[in-house]
Amino acid sequence: MSLNFEAPSALEHFRCLVREDLDLPLLEAAASLALDAEPALDLQDVLFQVDSLAARLRSALPQGASALQRTVVLNEFFYDKLGFGVNANDFADPANSFVHRVLATRKGIPISLAVLWLELATAIGLKAQGISFPGHFLIKVHVDEGLIIQDPLTGRGLTQDALQERLEPFREGWGLAQDEMAPLHLFLVPASGREILERMLRNLQTIHAQAEEAPQLLAVLHRLIVLRPQEYSHYRDRGLVLAQLGQRDAALQDLQTYVRHAPAPHDLPLIEARIELLRAEP
Repeated sequence: MSLNFEAPSALEHFRCLVREDLDLPLLEAAASLALDAEPALDLQDVLFQVDSLAARLRSALPQGASALQRTVVLNEFFYDKLGFGVNANDFADPANSFVHRVLATRKGIPISLAVLWLELATAIGLKAQGISFPGHFLIKVHVDEGLIIQDPLTGRGLTQDALQERLEPFREGWGLAQDEMAPLHLFLVPASGREILERMLRNLQTIHAQAEEAPQLLAVLHRLIVLRPQEYSHYRDRGLVLAQLGQRDAALQDLQTYVRHAPAPHDLPLIEARIELLRAEP
């Protein structure tokens, strides 16, 4: 007798990938974000492509190369030989966040390029991490000489002055004077795999919300809740999208969860009014 097993859904597969922070498979989890838009995507083929690039990179390394030398070789390989860089023509294209599309086009945004660069860095024994810097994702590389902070769009290193300059617009937006701000090094803390995935999903959330693409936005919010189940603003956002899509009961459940658990929500009167309108629907 043969047994038929139903393949897990894309969301269930994502849930399995991000269940534990330790050894979270960042590349596979990041690549899986595209499954909502392209269900037939072969994730194993994506991983194979990156493995093949890593093998090519390892063959280009001089024997006994230092961490700094490996970083230089990786940057030359990634940016000059392979031609990875920014998709300047359409920065808001969701495909910029899809690893397999970035692999195919060699164009993306800082965080998707960083995911690929970091995977290759790990493959050649570099200690490298992503940095969830305000406004622009960065990369930190540990070498014998110290730290390199570089822009994943270009591979160029950033000086302390350049980093301070990038922070300046955010200081103004936060309404804080220079002497009230936390030291620069606090903005250079390594991002966990979960934090990287959250930032990728938030990018997609913004894109789909601005384009008023409710079904695509709903899929992103499902993943955000799987990733951050105690971030209750995601339940509010999903509840509002579910209401927009006519899924009344599910919308009520999410909005009530937000009201019960969110710490002092500023928009409580608006959400409670929306709940009452949903309850009044036939």
